[in-house]
Amino acid sequence: MKGKLFFAYISSIGLLLISIWLGVSIGTAEVPFSTLWDKETNESAYNILWSIRMPRVILAGLVGASLAIAGAAFQGLLKNPLADPYTLGISSGASVGAVATIFFGLSLPIIGTYTLPFVGMICAFLTMILVLTFARLVDRTMKMETLILTGVIFSSFLGSCISLMIALTGEQLREIMGWLLGSVSMRGWPYVQMIIPFVMIGTIILWLNRRELNAMMYGDERAQSLGVNVKKSKYAILAGGSMLTGAAVAVSGTIGFVGLVVPHMTRMLWGADHRHLLILSFFNGASLLIICDLVSRTIISPSELPIGVITAFIGAPVFSFIFYKQRKSRG
Repeated sequence: MKGKLFFAYISSIGLLLISIWLGVSIGTAEVPFSTLWDKETNESAYNILWSIRMPRVILAGLVGASLAIAGAAFQGLLKNPLADPYTLGISSGASVGAVATIFFGLSLPIIGTYTLPFVGMICAFLTMILVLTFARLVDRTMKMETLILTGVIFSSFLGSCISLMIALTGEQLREIMGWLLGSVSMRGWPYVQMIIPFVMIGTIILWLNRRELNAMMYGDERAQSLGVNVKKSKYAILAGGSMLTGAAVAVSGTIGFVGLVVPHMTRMLWGADHRHLLILSFFNGASLLIICDLVSRTIISPSELPIGVITAFIGAPVFSFIFYKQRKSRG
């Protein structure tokens, strides 16, 4: 088992390093990786790498990692492989917060430049609470179908709120539309600095609750018998996951299915132990979105596709497969 886990970590870290190398090297302008430390030979390539490619790759990695680890936590908490920030409507909640921030030009005191991810995080958390509360009112057992339909309902309503703001907007229209398509293009180092604190805090919160997630997989009663404060742990996990989702959506727009595909594939390959699943999902989520971003900016070069298009092409079939498997297993 230790050998398998060692290989899991080595392969995941290796895949991430390869993804970063490909992400900074390939594009409309070829940039040798050696430019990373050699400014004298080719100053133009050096500037492209450090001013455009590197912040873009790092931002894509942080967004993918955030969505993946949040998806792994939500799936463990709800004991549902179809739970992720996108299917539960949490991404839509974060989107409303981010669009409202842009629309009204909000800048909260003290927080300042962190207003966008902060408001996105709060709206994501509130949406999560509302979805779970409504689903429990409809069906106390909170079946998979109920959760997904509740997420669809809330996503539709929140999408209407976004459409209303777009209809009423003036000068901000281009900024909002560009943001909604989902992209890490032309964000730069300021956006990397904006998301990092939230990624660190959210990841630490989920990591500290890794054993609680393992216990809650067997039911709340069993977890309580093992000494877990279930209510406290649930709110901590919801807060951590919402923080990661809100921050990711705020800086990149709505990018779906990363939190569904990555944890599911990681669980299939390396097991469901959250002590390892969370970290492996973090690495693999970063790798996936860096590769998706690379494809989105090279497949129809010099034009770019939104990353959400690429992740949807991957995620929708996986979602269908998991749903089909779940229904078959229930007879």
